[in-house]
Amino acid sequence: MAPGVFRRCDGCGATMLEDELAAAWNVCPRCGFHHRMTPVRWIALLADAESFAPIGEALRSTDPLGFSDGQTYPDRIARSQRQSGESDAVVVGDATMDGTAIALGVFAFGFMGGSMGSVVGERLTRLFERGASARRPVVVLSASGGARMQEGIHSLMQMAKTVAARGLLADAGVPFVSVLLHPTTGGVAASYALLGDVNLAEPGALIGFAGPRVIEQTIKQTLPEGFQRSEFLLEHGMIDAIVPRSDLRATVRRVLGLLTD
Repeated sequence: MAPGVFRRCDGCGATMLEDELAAAWNVCPRCGFHHRMTPVRWIALLADAESFAPIGEALRSTDPLGFSDGQTYPDRIARSQRQSGESDAVVVGDATMDGTAIALGVFAFGFMGGSMGSVVGERLTRLFERGASARRPVVVLSASGGARMQEGIHSLMQMAKTVAARGLLADAGVPFVSVLLHPTTGGVAASYALLGDVNLAEPGALIGFAGPRVIEQTIKQTLPEGFQRSEFLLEHGMIDAIVPRSDLRATVRRVLGLLTD
């Protein structure tokens, strides 16, 4: 966030200083709208200072299909890396939270919409495996448009791969807390993201497989108001709690304490 620069809230339309928004962890102080944050900011919010040690940082996407839609896949990767400052759409690693060792994963929606390709699937798999082997509770914050179409079936395979890795963690008896940000959709929502021992969500987050417009066009019916938003999912038993960002660290820490005790 740049000091002295103004930004318009996507929720209420109010104008505020970017450093004012940053001080509130990108939550509008007027209407409570939760704007997106980068992995760096999420790690600063949840992890103890300088405790994060990345896993699988050297992994890079290849181009198994030679995909091009007017722009090559390697060119899209390079552009996303420049724009987001990340090497791919998820950052994972060891960390501590109030002194408790955890394995932490955070999606970068600014990298190709947080789409899950082979690197994302491998990093998440290594995170779950790390949690199981070191007996570190796993916390993943997901924000994704789903599978990465430029990798085709290789991307879809990551759904089964991450679910299998999550199963290893469950077999080891190590907790998994899944935090669903806006949006968590497609293959990410349909795989590991809703398999947490506890599933938390931010207010107003869009969570589901296909988007509401696609569903309406398919079934030729109007969906209920608020369909697929976190409040709707909580009402229908799909998630366990909606947690404002200001309370997230304390809530995750309390949940992990209950699960590990």
